[in-house]
Amino acid sequence: MKRKSIVSAVALLTGTASGLFAQSAPAAATATSGVKYIAAAIAVGVACLAGGIAVGRIGAAAMGAMSENAELSGKALPFVGLAEGICLWGFLVALLIILL
Repeated sequence: MKRKSIVSAVALLTGTASGLFAQSAPAAATATSGVKYIAAAIAVGVACLAGGIAVGRIGAAAMGAMSENAELSGKALPFVGLAEGICLWGFLVALLIILL
């Protein structure tokens, strides 16, 4: 249910993006720069959503493992860091989209 609503929200936002460009400016410059910012926002948004889901699942599994064996806390921490890195990669992709 949640996945279906997220997909429909993204489809709705991308479908209504053409209404943002209804200004009287040079068509090529406005459309290109506007699409660039929308693409960067989608890159960051999707990466942060995926990173949040991953951190939630990994964190829950790590807490369960640490409740059984407290020595596993040091082994679970790098996996949470890897999941958070997904958000950073989305931010870097957005910067590359905007700057190039």
